[in-house]
Amino acid sequence: MASRRTRNVPGAAVVILRACLRTRPRSIRNTGMERKPYPSDLTDEQWKLVEPYIPPERWGGRTREVEMREVVNGIQYLLRSGCGWRSIPHDLPNWNTCRHYYDRFRADGTWLLIHERLRDRVREDVGRNPDPSAAVVDAQVVKTTEKGGSVGMTRARR
Repeated sequence: MASRRTRNVPGAAVVILRACLRTRPRSIRNTGMERKPYPSDLTDEQWKLVEPYIPPERWGGRTREVEMREVVNGIQYLLRSGCGWRSIPHDLPNWNTCRHYYDRFRADGTWLLIHERLRDRVREDVGRNPDPSAAVVDAQVVKTTEKGGSVGMTRARR
């Protein structure tokens, strides 16, 4: 039985249904179990290492509608495949969402923190001191031209 508001308006129930489907959280549609994994996706073990360093939701802001694991998977896909942001597959979170979190994590130092913690862990696993004691800097000199002299003194042709 239709409610009073939708009884006399043809198609109103369809509009309400479409609105409900549109506002459905992306996390329901984009769970890791509903899609075939990409080679760039994080395994469960890798996610357990990365998850503690992902910042929580901001206080007073909207609740997250996407799973952060899927966002990281989208960023991993982009980095491993070399595609553009807009070329991220549609079964991963929206490219704009992935780009937002990539930029935010870059600005607040999350990527650097994850890198440092994982580097320390890898060094400890192989029996080394977590803090590197030396670094190697490599430089390459490339000859560009045999012409000598100052380029700034050469007059432009007309």
